[in-house]
Amino acid sequence: MKLATGIIPARYHSVRFPGKPLALINGKSMIQRVYEAACTAKNLESVVVATDDERILQAAQNFGAEVRMTSPSHRSGTDRVAEVALETQSPIIINIQGDEPLIQGEAIDELVEALQDEDIPMATLAAKEDDMNLLDDSNVVKVVFDEKSFALNFSRFPLSFPASEYFWRHIGIYGYQKDFLLKFCRIPPSRREKTEKLEQLRALENGYRIKIVESSHSPLSVDTPEDIIRIENLLKDVNR
Repeated sequence: MKLATGIIPARYHSVRFPGKPLALINGKSMIQRVYEAACTAKNLESVVVATDDERILQAAQNFGAEVRMTSPSHRSGTDRVAEVALETQSPIIINIQGDEPLIQGEAIDELVEALQDEDIPMATLAAKEDDMNLLDDSNVVKVVFDEKSFALNFSRFPLSFPASEYFWRHIGIYGYQKDFLLKFCRIPPSRREKTEKLEQLRALENGYRIKIVESSHSPLSVDTPEDIIRIENLLKDVNR
């Protein structure tokens, strides 16, 4: 099996939550929790934190992470991941979101397995969501895909779903063939991408396929300080 490099982009500045990667969750920084969770994946040969901030660099070094400083001019975490990917020998790159401290290694492994097929340039995860009230929540990204599990559309807005008790919720972890990632970052942002603020739409609008890996894992992301409380309450149940 071809193994992958997992890269966690982390920036300090955030409009809604400045310093988010260093926010403490039950006494441990979020970036440390994400890093340690990523290291449980069996199909990663290495995990790297990618940042442009000295505070995050120092924190990552203190808990023993491999970390790289990147350009402060990157417009997205994907561009930051691509810069670090240039230095790796791995044919597969996994972009692990730095704001999902409950991510599981098994979910990352699923993406690496899907990308063993070199004809698949990009893959991401989706999980069944049975809370239909979230269909109108713009913070919850929806996805529809075809019978072969290739994405047809992503949106923050309600998509056409058959009458049922669930919809497919996109999980923002991405896997790429390394060569495709570097190509993708050279393509200008697409119209719908800029409208919905969803980078994956750039791939679809330029004719590239995205494999959807169905996962039972649906992590909670941290967007605001209030989300920290939600996650701490969940962790109390598992003593983490």
